[in-house]
Amino acid sequence: MKVELHEITVGEVAADYIDNAEEGVLGYSGRLNIRPKYQREFVYDEKKRNAVMDTICKGFPLNVMYWAVNEDGSYEVLDGQQRTVSFCQYVTGEYSINDRFFHNLTRTEQEEITKYKLMIYFCEGNDLEKLNWFQTINIAGETHTEQELRNAVYTGPWLSDAKLKFSKSNCAAYLLSKDYVSGSPIRQEILETALDWISNDDILDYMSIHQHDPNANELWLYFQEVIHWVELTFPKYRKEMKGVQWGELHRQFKGQLFDTQKLERQIQNLMMDDDVSNKKGIYTYVLTGEEKKLNIRAFTESQKRAAYERQSGICKNCGKTFEYEDMEADHITPWHEGGKTGAENCQMLCRECNRRKSGK
Repeated sequence: MKVELHEITVGEVAADYIDNAEEGVLGYSGRLNIRPKYQREFVYDEKKRNAVMDTICKGFPLNVMYWAVNEDGSYEVLDGQQRTVSFCQYVTGEYSINDRFFHNLTRTEQEEITKYKLMIYFCEGNDLEKLNWFQTINIAGETHTEQELRNAVYTGPWLSDAKLKFSKSNCAAYLLSKDYVSGSPIRQEILETALDWISNDDILDYMSIHQHDPNANELWLYFQEVIHWVELTFPKYRKEMKGVQWGELHRQFKGQLFDTQKLERQIQNLMMDDDVSNKKGIYTYVLTGEEKKLNIRAFTESQKRAAYERQSGICKNCGKTFEYEDMEADHITPWHEGGKTGAENCQMLCRECNRRKSGK
């Protein structure tokens, strides 16, 4: 990636500054997109905004900023949006500091501001290089989510439509899935979930392929399909259903026909089982049979020690004697066969025997 350092004055950046819904936030005589679509929409509070101007007025160095160079010769702010908006708004008279607007300043004071030199890196490169650079410069401060970083690279009509469906407060995707999907739409977490589901964990590839599509209808239809599959497969809602890896389960089992009443009886019994520590994992378990998803309650140290003493340190499987530290607790009757995690169902096996038994 090509990176060059430039000195540009505040006055040059603030030239022809505009901020409106139709044209966006532009500066540098219309050549700089100060708030690209991937950037956050919040602004500094008064204290932070004034601190930017105090730094400039005192002639102290302001942290470097980064602009992406577009193919048409225009620019986008990669890092430094809030600082840029802060000084542009002051120069254009949108707020005052200590009851003095920019036009109330003396000519000398005004020139001290407009002639202040900003240190700006111009960054040129392909999409992947821009993404890596954007990640690097946004490590500090209010960090961006992974999806916000991806959005920085794959802007276009597809992303604009996807954000309308997945990234606005009370958007359609949030209202449909808020009981099943965790995360905030404005931090791009609902969009990220949908992309993860449809791309099978290859989000960058999917966004790259569809960047210039006219809309995100394919993604929206797929997201609805997954949620509706969940509602049909598990008609009785429980709060533990929120945040389950539904996309992965849908991918594995969408073509299978389940006895929903039987599934519900299994779920109800597992919800009442004190040995099941991870109730959320029940939904994965009843479909996959993966017992590890349940985090079955472990035997306590006192239960293990009591079993060890009863056995005189002898492994119940191979009959050899071991130190306590070299043995592990095991269910005599396996949990999935109805055995409970209690003292009466605890036995100690040597590590090798326990591993061999667990692997069967």
